[in-house]
Amino acid sequence: MMIVLALIVLWASRCLSADIDSAKQALLEFASLVPHARKLNWNTTNPICTSWTGITCSKNNSRVTALRLPGSGLYGPLPDKTFEKLDALRIISLRSNNLQGNIPLTILSLPFIRSLYFHDNNFSGTIPHTLCPRLVNLDLSNNSLSGNIPASLRSLTQLTDLSLQNNSLTGPIPDLPPNLKYLNLSFNNLNGSVPSSLKSFPASSFQGNSLLCGSPLTPCPDNTTAPAKKVLSTAAIVGIAVGGSVLLFILLAVITLCCAKKRDDNGQDSTSTAPKAKTIRSDNKAEEFGSGVQEPEKNKLVFFEGSSYNFDLEDLLRASAEVLGKGSYGTTYKAILEEGTTVVVKRLREVAAGKREFEQKMEAVGRISPHVNVAPLRAYYFSKDEKLLVFDYYQGGNFSLLLHGRKQRGRKSGVGLGNKAKDLFRSCKRNLSHTFCIWC
Repeated sequence: MMIVLALIVLWASRCLSADIDSAKQALLEFASLVPHARKLNWNTTNPICTSWTGITCSKNNSRVTALRLPGSGLYGPLPDKTFEKLDALRIISLRSNNLQGNIPLTILSLPFIRSLYFHDNNFSGTIPHTLCPRLVNLDLSNNSLSGNIPASLRSLTQLTDLSLQNNSLTGPIPDLPPNLKYLNLSFNNLNGSVPSSLKSFPASSFQGNSLLCGSPLTPCPDNTTAPAKKVLSTAAIVGIAVGGSVLLFILLAVITLCCAKKRDDNGQDSTSTAPKAKTIRSDNKAEEFGSGVQEPEKNKLVFFEGSSYNFDLEDLLRASAEVLGKGSYGTTYKAILEEGTTVVVKRLREVAAGKREFEQKMEAVGRISPHVNVAPLRAYYFSKDEKLLVFDYYQGGNFSLLLHGRKQRGRKSGVGLGNKAKDLFRSCKRNLSHTFCIWC
């Protein structure tokens, strides 16, 4: 009996090893076939479940369950057969790249796939009709997809989020799953009436489709009873022409009198008012130009060299947040991202520093040698109205409890931390101003 049990365990371990090895080969094939501007850090000598960027595995590290490579500089078409070997995938996020060509049918029909984020690429062709019934989130927005919306979406009973905006989709809107909570089909070339089952969604979900009608958009025209055409008599035509000419003459006379009166009024004070109007107009243009120059910088999250994080500002803003503490220079949050990564975000306030000065100080903070009692600064974000610092998260308990929980322990901890803080503050002041030392 023991021999049989041992053989079963040995067979199971070999199967698990074969699964992860097969997934590893498929991922290496993906990296070789899809060009990428950013290095993926997929080292063949390291275990893929713990050290490969963007890879998440099952609890026993036997299957690859998630592939997340947003904004990684991927371009070109996706290989079709590669994903057949990754049949345990539940989440695929390849958004904000420059991927092209058709979306492989294999990806949309993976047996366990639940979330697909392919938005902000350059995919073309039609949406495949064969879709996994387990799909919950499907985002194909901001691509170049064409053709009709597949009627097979109706059978996806677990689908709750559907984003297809900013494509070139045509035809009518089919009936969609009843459990949808978010829908965006705006800015396509859809036509016909909005299905009655979708009238609860806002008009913004359908805007930008000039041939769509029906609630919540404008009502559809009633074409059942076409009005009979009436032929005007000659006398009616002459009367309309004469009346129109008289009205036009009266309108021109009124406009001429108004213009003459306005010239007389402006001639009396033109020397005093004209220069002021020009000055105000030029100032407004200068302000608009300045704000427009800063616009591209508002979504840039700057990482320091050596950081292993793979998320952008959009991921950070969508993370669930918990307040850890508040101070004179800002509020500190614990942020948990969608992929499970936990970081600490400090939101600064009342910081009078320009963009160049702020970046120089942050670079100086990043160059300070790592200290055993200080969390390293991993990234920062700067805009006119928002300044964020991103640190590693440590599960060390409450700092106040460490100092005051027990008298003897708190006294020793306080003395030790005081000495460490004194050394760290001296190191900080050699590179930064007093204010920036307090921030960090």
